[in-house]
Amino acid sequence: MSLFKKMRSVFHDDWCSQCQNEMDIIHKQLFMLPHVIVGHYQSHEDANYYKQNLVKVNKKKDIPTGTYACGMHEYRCPICGHQAVKLTVFLPVRDEEKVEEVLYFDNGEMDNFRI
Repeated sequence: MSLFKKMRSVFHDDWCSQCQNEMDIIHKQLFMLPHVIVGHYQSHEDANYYKQNLVKVNKKKDIPTGTYACGMHEYRCPICGHQAVKLTVFLPVRDEEKVEEVLYFDNGEMDNFRI
């Protein structure tokens, strides 16, 4: 593998950490965190927290005002089959997303998580 490819994969969440190839998005889903409201956000890095607290929604308009949301992107490498999940925690504010945190689970913690 080239050094350039390795360096580039560090800065791209959609690049495989195993073989440094671009991964495919295999699933996207929007969730809300119903118990997390404005002024009460706390950072969580544990995948189990999200597995227990995410509630699936179909559209942003289904999220109550002042409630945090989470976008999930599932990736799979077409070369080696490695999977990863990116969670973007944000607060929907007037047709915009105020991103609080982006979490990347690369060790199978969120693989096959679907509600």
